[in-house]
Amino acid sequence: MSRYFHKDGIYLRYPETWAAELEEAGDSWTLILQSPEIAFFLISLRPEAPNAEQLAEETLEALRADYPQLDAREVIGEYAGQPALGHDIEFISIDTCVTCWTRCLEAAAGPLLVMGQTCEYDHEQNDLILKQISLSLRVED
Repeated sequence: MSRYFHKDGIYLRYPETWAAELEEAGDSWTLILQSPEIAFFLISLRPEAPNAEQLAEETLEALRADYPQLDAREVIGEYAGQPALGHDIEFISIDTCVTCWTRCLEAAAGPLLVMGQTCEYDHEQNDLILKQISLSLRVED
């Protein structure tokens, strides 16, 4: 992994073969890292959200609106050295099993959403890369 991202006290590394797109709207922003396949990693600063817990629930509700049959398991623990909560999620999209996870935590600039997603076609080659990107994430207090 040789590319770096740094904004609002949030740092991470990602492979140079992955495309990065930063979308900004006021104080909010979203970084989408897209693999050469289907997998992606998303990190989104949402200072307008009341807290990380509500951001996690709103994210799950939005996914459930698109995929009503999704299976989700709540996860509470530590992520990027911070207390975090989110969900491990599976659903079917276009006859493909999709696995994703969300984690929400409090950053100095506001609630932060982190999400990784693979499908059955690229899970084996990209799951480890998503974990490496996650392990590189640093959030300033």
